[in-house]
Amino acid sequence: MPGHRQLNLNLFIYPDGHHEAAWRYPGAEIGRLTDIGWFQSLAQQAEAAKMDAIFFADGPVLAESIEYAPRFRLEPITLLAGIAAATSRIGLIATASTTYHEPYNLARLFASVDHQSRGRAGWNIVTTTNDQAAQNFGLAEHPSHAERYAQAQEFLEVVTGLWDSWEDDAVVADPASGRYADPAKIHALHHKGRFFQVRGPLNAPRTPQGRPVYVQAGSSEDGRGLAARWAEAIFTAHQTLESAQEFYADIKARAAGLGRRPEHIKVLPGLSPFIGGTEAEAKRLQAEFNALVQPGYALNQLRQMLGVDFSGHALDAPFPRHLIAPDAARAVASRFQVVLGIVDREKPTLRQLLHRLAGARGHFVLAGTPEQIADHIESWFAGGAADGFNIMPPWLPGGFTAFAAEVIPILRRRGLFREDYSGATLREHYGLPRPESHFAAGEARLAS
Repeated sequence: MPGHRQLNLNLFIYPDGHHEAAWRYPGAEIGRLTDIGWFQSLAQQAEAAKMDAIFFADGPVLAESIEYAPRFRLEPITLLAGIAAATSRIGLIATASTTYHEPYNLARLFASVDHQSRGRAGWNIVTTTNDQAAQNFGLAEHPSHAERYAQAQEFLEVVTGLWDSWEDDAVVADPASGRYADPAKIHALHHKGRFFQVRGPLNAPRTPQGRPVYVQAGSSEDGRGLAARWAEAIFTAHQTLESAQEFYADIKARAAGLGRRPEHIKVLPGLSPFIGGTEAEAKRLQAEFNALVQPGYALNQLRQMLGVDFSGHALDAPFPRHLIAPDAARAVASRFQVVLGIVDREKPTLRQLLHRLAGARGHFVLAGTPEQIADHIESWFAGGAADGFNIMPPWLPGGFTAFAAEVIPILRRRGLFREDYSGATLREHYGLPRPESHFAAGEARLAS
């Protein structure tokens, strides 16, 4: 029905699935994890289910525990270009760091994907948390949390200016007169800031969406500030309804305070579902995956989240909470707070905590029937905690196949999710406006 609020659903693609032991599960297609055909087929399945977008995380560092799991990274923007050729409607979102890219090159890359896909590109904006990244880029040290976010703000100002540097009607394309473009509608930036000096303009016309959709994935105080100003979709991790509601309300209020319309920011928590015919069957499936967890890998993941090495502690003893310093430098990081919340609420053993995190690295993992999964989605959606979800299948393709075949039909019957696409661009899927070039908007204000 017109105006009826509906869910936004993305497929978050980790090549083999989000459970850390997915590659060991029988039937895993681990020989295809560098094959563009693998990613194209997953995107096609998501498009057939009428999902809003596919999403790729990224980081410019090889995982220390590569011995135990295929956690390498293919560069995601080039993956999007390959996927764009095999799909026609689904949105295409990739992660790129404002700390370890140059604005001009990144603006070109995403503009190219938006043109190639006819308006389906989205950029997940991160500042990079792994301090080893600095060593891959010739830096003496990784910038501080506050420094990275200050750089991100300026980076976004520059990239936005570049994407706006061609007005929509800058291309004249008049063979009779021999005039291709109107130089008066193509603008240099002449940006000189603390972190960047960029002349501009971009060397390609404005993209179908005006700009790719701005996505953001941090929930720290600095992350919330960045999101409220810039983000059009936010990927976030929450373990409780109350935490998700607080974040949702805070982000919407901050955006309104900056003069933005709250409905133009989509809050999309992660959800990793184990689906079974009964709840007991779903929990058995989850236990099968957890039985394949390798402590060496899991402990390294935990060390990265909390900054403490727990490898010398008994796995079945209570988690040594006292080792987490109250003023830990990582305390500003959102995932640090998520893990600490699990520890303080549930009082797990070290092994239990490793299993809790194995499924989706701090995102919500739910084992249940299709109806129970749909109930969870509906309760958060209706309860002011989410505008939709980043679906994170424990393994691929089977975990997503089950969600698409068994959960999405329930959501449709409840009137919560589309039967078919009504638009062609990612902005249209999310119900977001196409922004006007701020150069054109400035000229309009001067003329009025």
